[in-house]
Amino acid sequence: MKTEKELQFQLVEGEYAPLEAKKILLGLINSKINFHQLEHFSNEIRFNEKNSHSKLRVELLTDAADNISDLVAYSTANNMQFKIEGKIQITLVPLEKTALKA
Repeated sequence: MKTEKELQFQLVEGEYAPLEAKKILLGLINSKINFHQLEHFSNEIRFNEKNSHSKLRVELLTDAADNISDLVAYSTANNMQFKIEGKIQITLVPLEKTALKA
């Protein structure tokens, strides 16, 4: 593994038929939705925290999934395909001092 503090890699790259793109993109989004739903549930049970960051992220990701479904319908009707380029950039940052005490 690199010892650098930043790493970037290509997660998705290429041109896809609408249904292939839908599977790829909704797979990623649904994975994130599941993660945030579990986080929200955990925070609600452990801390009685009802308005968490995760709840907001689920709403935003659900909207993104709806937009992708609309794009799939549009691209199918108009004989188009998806060109997707998805990069992930990871930067290591020090923990805040308050987080270290928890």
